[in-house]
Amino acid sequence: MRTLLRRQRVSTGNEALSLFIGLGNVSSRRIGRCTQCRHNSTAPQTIQLEGKSYPKDSCHNLTPNITSSISRRLHIQPDHPISLTRSIIESRFPSPTYKYHNTFSPVVTTLQNFDSLGFPPDHPGRSKTDTYYVNEKTVLRTHTSAHQADVFRANESDGYLISADVYRRDAIDRSHYPVFHQMEGARMWDRRKVPNGDIAAAVWKDIAALPTHEMKVEDPNPPTHPERNPLQKDHSLEEAEAIAAHLKKSLELMVVEIFSRAKKAALAADPGFVDEPLKVRWIEAYFPFTSPSWELEIFWQGDWLEVLGCGVVKQDIMTNADVPDQLGWAFGIGLERIAMLLFEIPDIRLFWSQDERFLGQFKGLSQNLDNLKRFVPFSKYPACYKDVAFWLRSSSSPAGGNTTKTFHENDVMEIVRGVGGDVVEDVQLTDEFVHPKTGRKSLCYRINYRSLERTLTNTETNAMHEDVRKELVEKLGVELR
Repeated sequence: MRTLLRRQRVSTGNEALSLFIGLGNVSSRRIGRCTQCRHNSTAPQTIQLEGKSYPKDSCHNLTPNITSSISRRLHIQPDHPISLTRSIIESRFPSPTYKYHNTFSPVVTTLQNFDSLGFPPDHPGRSKTDTYYVNEKTVLRTHTSAHQADVFRANESDGYLISADVYRRDAIDRSHYPVFHQMEGARMWDRRKVPNGDIAAAVWKDIAALPTHEMKVEDPNPPTHPERNPLQKDHSLEEAEAIAAHLKKSLELMVVEIFSRAKKAALAADPGFVDEPLKVRWIEAYFPFTSPSWELEIFWQGDWLEVLGCGVVKQDIMTNADVPDQLGWAFGIGLERIAMLLFEIPDIRLFWSQDERFLGQFKGLSQNLDNLKRFVPFSKYPACYKDVAFWLRSSSSPAGGNTTKTFHENDVMEIVRGVGGDVVEDVQLTDEFVHPKTGRKSLCYRINYRSLERTLTNTETNAMHEDVRKELVEKLGVELR
């Protein structure tokens, strides 16, 4: 679901959680939304997205490599690892109880993406440094929850799964990409429809119909806690306990399905693979729109990995969606993270590769998920590291100079992506320096150019790097060192 505000634990691997919480990758800084958007005085410019024309204004910050990704829809592309992962998860949430929504347009309003979910006007997720704006009132969704209120309001099924591509400006490395995929699920019960209005009894009856599993589960905490995991005032303890039990059992079965297949593929690839019994643990958590809330972790290949976030949906969400008599749970999971574990895919850029050496390894698997197998690397081309160092503008603002533009690292990432595309493997800040006399700040970034498909020449790498240097000066106003 949406933004994560930690109460106790410090996360060690946030990819799975960033999906339940929507904008979990933004920092705690308070940055205003795009408030200076005005149309140019010249004839309005437009952009075509998903067959529709949208006006562009000064908030517009889409780049060609982002707009070209919109039509890819990897989560519904047959035989693609992201699509295969989606299908495996959907198999544990059968129709017609759960309706699958896989084709929602990624172009949404700020009302859908932020306002309907209660994001305050100064939430950092609204910033142009974090979100891709089509115009002042239109964005590329940053989370599947942009569709949540509409789905709840439509009330077409007792449960649903939303799978979608989502867009966020972010770091460049082997586990982050500006376009990735999330799945959000929910299951509701209606007080007006269950026998005698007894939600708890109806939920326990549904729990009895779920399959069993033999996985070891650690769940040492009570279903609710007045301080750590409070019961909602609109719910009885019996209702919350029943809904939590159904939620946990459903997600445990999903984990068994995913990681049993992962173990089978691992054993097929490596007969020496250590086949340890599956075990998971439930961790109390805090999310602003569920209570009580939990994270689910799985012990996999010697380490505890965060898999998802979940909880009992806050009742005001249902009231605002015009279904005040419904109670239930929701969860979210990152498809790339699960696919990388399931198929042993080492670099998130590979999901976007159209190289047959990658895609060909998964042909036919949509028709028979039992034949899943690990990805076999086809090559490892040499890296080419280039450094770029620069002074920020000197002024009272972080960016310096007589400018309204504030420096943000995501702007560096967008420039590098715009020039190098998927040829860039990662970008790391390697040095910071503040001049003791002038107070000016210097930053140095190391850019690793490495193609997934061929060896890069020094000539083309140097040319790309020079373009990066020029754009940093032109767009950010920095002074190269």
